[in-house]
Amino acid sequence: MSQESHTLPLLTYTMILIGCLLSVSACNRAAPKSDGHGGAPSKTTHKVSESDLNIVELTEDAVRRLGLDSEAVEEREMFRTRPYGADLMLPTDASIIVSSPLAGTLKSSSDQARLEVGKKVDRDQAVLSIFPLLSPERAVLTPAERIRFAEAKNALAQSKIDAEGVVQQAAVQVDAAKIALQRAQRLLDDMVGTVRAVDEAKAQLEIAEKGLIAAQERQKQVEGVVLDEEAGTLSSIPIPTPINGILRTVQAQPGEMVAAGAPLFEVMNDEVLWVKVPVYVGDLAEIDSQREARVSMISGRPSNEDVFVKPIVSPPTATPMAAAVDLYYLLPNPDGRFQPGQKMALHVPLKGEQKQTAVPWAAVIHDIYGGQWVYEQIEPQKFVRRRIDVAWVDGDWAAVRKGPAVGAKVVTAGAAELAGTEFGFTK
Repeated sequence: MSQESHTLPLLTYTMILIGCLLSVSACNRAAPKSDGHGGAPSKTTHKVSESDLNIVELTEDAVRRLGLDSEAVEEREMFRTRPYGADLMLPTDASIIVSSPLAGTLKSSSDQARLEVGKKVDRDQAVLSIFPLLSPERAVLTPAERIRFAEAKNALAQSKIDAEGVVQQAAVQVDAAKIALQRAQRLLDDMVGTVRAVDEAKAQLEIAEKGLIAAQERQKQVEGVVLDEEAGTLSSIPIPTPINGILRTVQAQPGEMVAAGAPLFEVMNDEVLWVKVPVYVGDLAEIDSQREARVSMISGRPSNEDVFVKPIVSPPTATPMAAAVDLYYLLPNPDGRFQPGQKMALHVPLKGEQKQTAVPWAAVIHDIYGGQWVYEQIEPQKFVRRRIDVAWVDGDWAAVRKGPAVGAKVVTAGAAELAGTEFGFTK
């Protein structure tokens, strides 16, 4: 046999062997892995989808006992807002440092031996008093000061005499105006006088009474100035606080000797705060700085404790390195709920309105992961939970990006009770 006849069968057998090996390898790759029991490694009993959640069905009696109430989803004109981080600060005139009017020794105006930081003080209340110069009982003056003191004493006596005279004159004018009014009234009753005369008499009486009140106030102020009978001595001078508030700092205590102009204490009034919010300059064109903004906690979630604040005119401030300018709003704080320096979230309104699908904010419930849901009423006694995506909140309504269609009814009262019924933690 020739060499070519032996070579051809050998090549044929080699090609057949290679083809069998490739077929076995392909079969091994296509076979699924087994868990040892001939099945797939995982499986589910049925597919779960949020569009096919549990339907809560209640009886008529349950609906009545839970007090469920529903409202339709609407398409509304929703004012847009944008949240910014904000700082609470004291107004520029809310903190005042009181200094000593002259050199002397301090004395407490109350029974307390020390001034305590945080103590509440009222306007015009004497926080401290001071004895001039060195002696707490009697301050000895120089001859020149004695002369000025005697002149002041004479001027004070003359002022008291003048004030007394003005009061007596005003009282006489009031009596005369009353007599004139009575006469004009009698003439009118007898069909002789005129209504105009009565009105003029009433006006004259009112002017005279106001003049008497002003004269009495001036006399009271003059009488309140106290100078000792003996020339050369002065009484203690009260040091009041010019504003209501609390003592923020105390630099001097009763019994200390202080120089003229020495700082004594600082009073802080936090009944009104400023909300300072830095805004990127590129956002200024979108912001409606003339409308109210909403202050919430730093988390930014709307709640019933949020406060609406009004914009105010304030000195312009900015942060050049951050390309931001500051906007200011006025925050009432009568109960001391907020503190200066506290971080807050300010939801600033934007210009223009936008048509948006909206649900009542009372209908929105939150799960433990922060998800937002509503219960849609599909039949009079059947409810299903729907996921929503809240874009922003405007008053009592929440604009939603995703949720039930317009016209669908959502539960506004009793949503939490429905959640308890669905998840089984209610009776």
